[in-house]
Amino acid sequence: MPATETDPIEYFLEDMAYHGRSDRTIAAYERVLSQFRAYLQAGESRAGDDAVGLGEATHRDCLGWIHERRGSVASSTIASYASYLHRFYSYMVEVGEFDDNPMTLVMEEMDEQIETDPSRRDVSVDEMRRFVGQIAHPGEIAIVVTLLKTGIRAGELCNLDLRDLNLSGISVESGPIRPTLRGRPDSLFVSQAPTAGESVNGEPRSESNKRKRDTVIPVDAELKRVLERWLAIRPDTQSPASPLFVSTDQNWGQRVTGPGVHYVVERHARENDWYETNGGAGANVTPHYFRHFFTTHLRDRTGDRGIVKYLRGDVARDIIDTYTHNWGDRVRDVYEDNIYNLI
Repeated sequence: MPATETDPIEYFLEDMAYHGRSDRTIAAYERVLSQFRAYLQAGESRAGDDAVGLGEATHRDCLGWIHERRGSVASSTIASYASYLHRFYSYMVEVGEFDDNPMTLVMEEMDEQIETDPSRRDVSVDEMRRFVGQIAHPGEIAIVVTLLKTGIRAGELCNLDLRDLNLSGISVESGPIRPTLRGRPDSLFVSQAPTAGESVNGEPRSESNKRKRDTVIPVDAELKRVLERWLAIRPDTQSPASPLFVSTDQNWGQRVTGPGVHYVVERHARENDWYETNGGAGANVTPHYFRHFFTTHLRDRTGDRGIVKYLRGDVARDIIDTYTHNWGDRVRDVYEDNIYNLI
C-alpha cells in the first residue's frame, strides 16, 4: 500500500521489517519519528501554531526539533536522531512518496560543525607519520593505517570481510569478491547494511555501520602494501564470513571488535602522550579522531568537499550518483593525487 494511503511512518517501518532490520532497530526509529511528528503536529516549529505534516516539513522544522533536544540528551544521541530522520526522508524520496529530503541540509550543517571543532587536537601529517612508525605489529599497523587512509569508523572496519577487499595481484581463499568490486582493482567496499545484533554474510555482528550509502574507497599503493603484509600472517578463522581483521591475542582468529580497535589506538596514543584518562574528545586521539584527521587533511588538499563526503559515506543521492557513475576516473584520480603517505 503506498504511503499516500497509509501512515508514512508505518509504511517506512514496514519496509524496514521487509529489509530484515531487527525489532530493536525498528522500535528506535518508531520512537524518534513519532516524537518528531508530534512536534510538527503541535505546531511548535512555526509561528501561528500551524500543524505541519511529515511530507511538508522544511529543513527549519527539522533543525528546530533537533535544537530542542540539545541540552536534554547527549550529542551522540542528537546525531542518532538526526540520522534516523535523514534515513526516513531519504527513503521516502527514493520510493517517490515525498518530494525532497529536508534533512540533507541539516546533516551538512551538522557535519561542518563536527569537523571544524576548534577545540580538537591538531595533528600534522608528519606527526601522524611518526606515530604510525612506532607501531610494530602488522595487524595493528593495518588497522591504524586503514582507518587513517579511508576515514571509516571503527565499527565499519570491524564489519569488513575479505569479500569487501579487491587487491590486484592478490588471491585470497575466501570466496568471490563483491560484484560491486569487479573491474575495480585495489578497492575497498564499505556497506551501509551491517547492524549490531543482525547476521550479515552468515555471521552475527556486534557493530553497526553508520554511513548513509554503500561506498567504494580506493586503496592506494601504501595501504595495499600494509594490507598485503597483514594478509600474509592473518590467522585462520572459523567464521563463514571470513572477516578481514581478526584478533591475534586471546580471541585468536575471531573478528575484531570495536573495543578491541579502540584499545589498540588508545594504547599507542598513550605511548605518544596523545591520550589521557578523562582527557575528552578534544584532546584524545581515538579511532574517531582518525576520521576527523582524514576529513580535514584530504579536504584541505583536494578542495573538493563532494568527494570527501562521498568517501565518508555522508552524501546525498545527487552527489553519490555523480561520483559512482564516474568513480574510476574522478574519485580515484583525486584520491591518489592527494592522499597523504604515512610510512
